[in-house]
Parts: sequence; C-alpha cells; structure tokens
Amino acid sequence: MHVPKGFAVVTPYIFAEGAEEYVRFLEAAFGAREVGRSTAPNGRIANCQLQFGTTTIMVSEASEQFPASRAALYLYVADAKTTMLTAEQAGAEKIMDVEDMPYGDRQGGVRDPSGNIWWISQRLTADPYF
Repeated sequence: MHVPKGFAVVTPYIFAEGAEEYVRFLEAAFGAREVGRSTAPNGRIANCQLQFGTTTIMVSEASEQFPASRAALYLYVADAKTTMLTAEQAGAEKIMDVEDMPYGDRQGGVRDPSGNIWWISQRLTADPYF
C-alpha cells in the first residue's frame, strides 16, 4: 500500500462553506501550511491540502452535492494555552478552558468558524499509553 508523503492512512477531509476563508483561518489559528491546491472552473477550492506538522488534512468548498461537514479534531501542540489564544484571536469560539487532564494532556477546546471542534492538547508525559 502506498500513502502519499505527509498523509496518513486516514486523513480528515472537511467540506466548508467559504473554503478560502476557512483555509486562511486554519493558517492563522493553528499554523497550518498549504501544500497543495486544485480549483474548480468557477475558482472555488476543489481540494486544498494543509499540513499541521506531520499531519495533512484536506478542505474543499461545500456544495449541494457535498454539504458542509462537521468534525472534531484533536490537535497536539507545544503550548496549549498559547495556541488557544491564537485560535480565539483568529475567530474561534472557546468551548473549554485549558486544564490539566487525568490522561496526561493539558487541553482546551474551541469551535472554529465552520463549526468544527478542535481539542487543543499539549502532552505532559512521555508515556504514550496514558
């Protein structure tokens, strides 16, 4: 089996209304980096690949055939509090304050402008199995 570099066996794919603005939000809020894009004849995003460190997600403009989707995503970062503030400044709505969790993460949550939930987590322990 071949999986393209930067992708995982399972890769999140989000359909968003206003995909161009959503891509800009992901860049501003979480430091995502656009690594590929194809556009439809009308100029809208047909597929945009964004890297978050070692993970890639895909974003497309929602349509009647493919309506806007909602997801919950778990994002590991170096500093959960700083990333939460950056996400809020970029337009996300805080849904949970950053707190230390019993499973070894410092975590908070935001809802992005497209309605997706992002659990922003900073690993506090080296134990990969909690």
